[in-house]
Amino acid sequence: MKNIVLFGPPGAGKGTQATSLKKKYNLIHISTGDVFRFNIKNETELGLLAKKYMDEGDLVPDEVTIKMLKAEVEKNGDVNGFIFDGFPRTTSQAIALDAFLTKKGTKINGMVALEVAEDLLVERLLERGKTSGRTDDTDEVKIRNRFNEYKTKTAVLKEYYQAQGNYFGVDGVGSIDDITDRLAEVFDKL
Repeated sequence: MKNIVLFGPPGAGKGTQATSLKKKYNLIHISTGDVFRFNIKNETELGLLAKKYMDEGDLVPDEVTIKMLKAEVEKNGDVNGFIFDGFPRTTSQAIALDAFLTKKGTKINGMVALEVAEDLLVERLLERGKTSGRTDDTDEVKIRNRFNEYKTKTAVLKEYYQAQGNYFGVDGVGSIDDITDRLAEVFDKL
């Protein structure tokens, strides 16, 4: 089983690349954002709880996020593995994911990170905002705030996976196909 954490700052192209890679490696793509939206839309117990936190402007606690992701993995029993996109976001989530996967007799094979300069990402997100309908992609101040959140809270995961020898940085600049090829080189070794 191949389990990959696809990592990178907002706008790095994780969703785009996950779509190509899931087909190439026959993996299940689990996007935290999609899981949250599904649970909230369908008013599941966890979705209602998450919405309560979000409506108050608070971060959804790790415990709730982890339960949602576990449920998503459980409903995809007999698969070749997973691409985790947007999860884990904290060290405690990474530790919980490791413990959960160990109980299932598997593990994270690696964190593969798309590396792109912040100014280029701001340009990408502002461009995406023109067509995506995402209001958070139309305001440079909000975009820069997301980068600050990423750098201060999420980027620490790089150290967690580096300590395990499981961190792999990949240049996230170029054509979609070129980036997919670079990512595939790493995936093939994991």
